[in-house]
Amino acid sequence: MKLAINGFGRIGRAILRQILTTPRGDGIEVVRINDIAPLDMCAYLFQYDSTFGPFPHPVDHGDNALRVLGRTIAMSHEPDLTNVNLSSVDVVLECTGIARTSDVAERGISAGARKVLISGPSPAAEITVVLGANQERLNGARIVSNASCTTNALAPLVRLIDEIAGIDSAHMTTIHCYTNSQPMVDAPRGDFARSRGGALSMVPTTTSATHLIDEVLPHLKGRISGAALRVPTASVSAVDLIVRVNQPVQEPELMQALQSGVAASDVLGWTDQPLVSSDLRARPESLVIAGPETRLVGDRQMRVFGWYDNEWGFSARMLDVARHMAAN
Repeated sequence: MKLAINGFGRIGRAILRQILTTPRGDGIEVVRINDIAPLDMCAYLFQYDSTFGPFPHPVDHGDNALRVLGRTIAMSHEPDLTNVNLSSVDVVLECTGIARTSDVAERGISAGARKVLISGPSPAAEITVVLGANQERLNGARIVSNASCTTNALAPLVRLIDEIAGIDSAHMTTIHCYTNSQPMVDAPRGDFARSRGGALSMVPTTTSATHLIDEVLPHLKGRISGAALRVPTASVSAVDLIVRVNQPVQEPELMQALQSGVAASDVLGWTDQPLVSSDLRARPESLVIAGPETRLVGDRQMRVFGWYDNEWGFSARMLDVARHMAAN
């Protein structure tokens, strides 16, 4: 599979790290990286990462290319991707965060690539796909959204619970690490609370997962609400889901059903250990359910808690979905 990465930020760099250092990258050739930042800055930020640590191998650059582990990856710095030749590319991983209109989302296609996978919600996508929730709807779509990191964590869990006992209603709170959409110190933003320093306070806000879950699992539309609490940690977030189910369940049967569902899933994980967020850094699952934090109240209300590395896990799903797209 031949890929191009457009946008070499947090997700683009995590994707390349996984391609180069994990089995998820087997059989993948990165044909090109495009980013508006200078080549030396791109190489530096790839080699030295404040979250995941230094890249464990030498990184070199020059002649419009990044050189690492025997690979020479062409780099360009075009604001408009249509100016780049991508005729050999199966899937463009669109990681700029700006592909919200069709003219931007289609630039990879115009440049010659077969398909485009957008690393976030986008109204310009033909379909929004979350592995473990609705991948059967992928078919041959050319422009696909990989949803959000929180939707990737929530949707497979919601689908599993709905299969176990049916969901009457639910509310999800994501306890989410800060991102570059927040200022480090107080500075004006459209949202008053999110104008406050992200590394200094817990900040209540919204989450795109609230409406994306309706799109990904339309039969549950209107039954699941959500909110976010941004917290001053650099990586790994959590989903805290309260669910009222249609069918009465007992706790031992519920735990067994959840663990069985996880065992059969390609994207869910489970832990019985009393972990904290830093223990989950660089985990590739969309969500790791915390057994000790999961419980039943009565026979119809459950609380399910799980961890997700919102950068590394999401980047893993980008590669997994790209494989599905390249094969169709």
